[in-house]
Amino acid sequence: MEDSSDGTSTTKHKFTLFVSGMSVKSGHAIENIRKICDTHLTNNYELEIVDISRDKEQAVIHQIVAIPTLIKTQPEPKRIILGDLSDKEKVLYILNISE
Repeated sequence: MEDSSDGTSTTKHKFTLFVSGMSVKSGHAIENIRKICDTHLTNNYELEIVDISRDKEQAVIHQIVAIPTLIKTQPEPKRIILGDLSDKEKVLYILNISE
């Protein structure tokens, strides 16, 4: 998608978060990415959560070797973050999201 004439981006951010069951780290990662997206990308993101304990095929397709893993697919460039996403500043920097 293109930038709109007022300078704001109309490209929706797309994320896939890979977790395994409801481990503590998985729960923290879900909570942390939702807080970040709700605060910095209000109504401009899609978040898919994949539980690899129920969908092993997705883990193989995306070559997931550690849990939790967040993959940002849109806007380019693709980014991958491992861990519970608790370091908000680091996550924002890696995902190229303005604070």
